[in-house]
Amino acid sequence: MPGRAEGGNTADTTAEFSQSPLRVRLTLSPSGDIAITTAPFTPLPETTVWRVAVAAARLDSANKLLRHKTTRREIYEQARGEYPPAAADEVLLLNEKGEPCEGTITSLFIDDGSGVLKTPPISCGLLAGVLRTELICARRARVQRLTLGDLRNGTLFMGNSLRGLIRARLI
Repeated sequence: MPGRAEGGNTADTTAEFSQSPLRVRLTLSPSGDIAITTAPFTPLPETTVWRVAVAAARLDSANKLLRHKTTRREIYEQARGEYPPAAADEVLLLNEKGEPCEGTITSLFIDDGSGVLKTPPISCGLLAGVLRTELICARRARVQRLTLGDLRNGTLFMGNSLRGLIRARLI
């Protein structure tokens, strides 16, 4: 419904929105209902380096649903649950072949010194991601199958459209 947002926020409060950053989520249900929710968002300092752990849970590269943003997040929640929040900032999922795919809330990028970031192909079993797609289209990233060795030998970044690129290190 134009001009109305779910979650208690309405179009009349746009002045309030401009005072502090918000995370906005639009959800489309199978029946066609749309819900828009907002939550406060605090951007990360540019000097942030995330600690990234590798999940025991594995993605199935044949699962086409992984290529779409859905509310079916069980595998991501399972992976996130493998580590307490104090132990890791993000958790990296591999597929059944052991190929690095994506984080629980981020896309994966590696800087190998070539000047172009590398990111896994969709066929590994991952979401295209808005940031990932933008970087590929801008030719700042290209698709390449990666190994855990690649991640240890290059500069690791995790990112999404909300947070941008975040420097990271495997733990």
